Amino acid sequence: MLSDGEENKQNEVETETKTDEDKPLTWKDLGLVDVLCKACEQLKWKEPSKIQKESIPVALQGKDVIGLAETGSGKTAAFALPILQSLLENPQRYFALILTPTRELAFQISEQFEALGASIGVKCAVIVGGMDMMSQALVLAKKPHILIATPGRLLDHLENTKGFNLKALKYLVMDEADRILNMDFEVEVDKILKVIPRERRTFLFSATMTKKVKKLQRACLREPVKVEVSTKYQTVEKLQQSYIFIPVKFKDVYLVHILNEMAGNSFMIFCSTCNNTLRTALVLRNLGLTAVPLHGQMSQNKRLAALTKFKAKNRSILISTDVASRGLDIPHVDVVINFDIPTHSKDYIHRVGRTARAGRSGKAITFVTQYDVELYQRIEQLIGKQLPLYKTEEDEVMVLQERVAESQRIAKMEMKDLTEKKGKRKKGDADGDDDDTEGASGVRKRLKGGKKKGGKKK
Repeated sequence: MLSDGEENKQNEVETETKTDEDKPLTWKDLGLVDVLCKACEQLKWKEPSKIQKESIPVALQGKDVIGLAETGSGKTAAFALPILQSLLENPQRYFALILTPTRELAFQISEQFEALGASIGVKCAVIVGGMDMMSQALVLAKKPHILIATPGRLLDHLENTKGFNLKALKYLVMDEADRILNMDFEVEVDKILKVIPRERRTFLFSATMTKKVKKLQRACLREPVKVEVSTKYQTVEKLQQSYIFIPVKFKDVYLVHILNEMAGNSFMIFCSTCNNTLRTALVLRNLGLTAVPLHGQMSQNKRLAALTKFKAKNRSILISTDVASRGLDIPHVDVVINFDIPTHSKDYIHRVGRTARAGRSGKAITFVTQYDVELYQRIEQLIGKQLPLYKTEEDEVMVLQERVAESQRIAKMEMKDLTEKKGKRKKGDADGDDDDTEGASGVRKRLKGGKKKGGKKK
């Protein structure tokens, strides 16, 4: 048996060993050069995240990497930092290509590259659909270091833009690879792989390891190192999740009640269709709430404007389809509301991953109607836990019913008006969403003056 003195000594030794082990790794410990460590500090990144700790040292050794990590885990910096360090050692144009599934994600990755590479003069170009091909060709002619692109538009340029090729490319990154393949970009990806050098480094980042991703891995990676941060589908610990069970006809009333109850927070509300996204935004606006829609049928400039307004906190409610459920890093989302339950359970993980990012806390509330029970049970099965019920007082909620019904009626007429305008403007904007974000107020004024014209609904 140990005497008191010996026991204390042993405890001291244990504590010392423990402290050494638990000592957080710094950016320098990962092997990054001073200028990049400084860039991380300026961005207020105190220490590397799990995926960064695991993948950056491997990538700096010049190996191919497969990174599997949950959303919001810092994947972008995990591939951006090794690429920038390698670019510093061998500066050249068209150095790296990053393929992403959505336009918004491409712009976001570009922002992060520019922030990290500001002091070393890195030039980036974003090549995505919904923008003018000619102005993009001019940007490409300036030969940026880093290209961030969606597969379809990049292929358009490779096939049609004179003098543009990627024969000297050193790095290829596929971010959200599972989603690139799910969105049927397989043909485009195959064609791109054929025209870029085989002698290159490849990073494949994905939230899930699907059969398609495995197939892609075999096709384009050489002896890759697999870095897996989270093996099962899970949501971050600081996220408070709950569900609310309501009749489908009162969904709008309950939504308005929750938004009022939690006023002062910023919200992301997920809907299943572009139409419902716009309808919900109009209903909320008519009630004086600052809501902005974001969906796939909006032009690229409108989508970026909506995101900018929300990021700048000029609007506190962003209503979106799944176009914004993955990859987008909007730091200040306090509450995620699944207004329409996701059909694919995995999308639930990505949606709620918009809040409680980078160690902050957040809330997620899922609306479950009589038609959603089975889908909701699948979500609970996937995340391996039963969620608590979000408590509401029915009497308090139903006080709002009359006001919400009036707002729904106005929104319906506004939608009808927009549909008619869209029909008249066949040769105009292909997206037909010029009035999506601001046109509603004009319609409201007309309604109040009683000058609303009838018309057949398209």
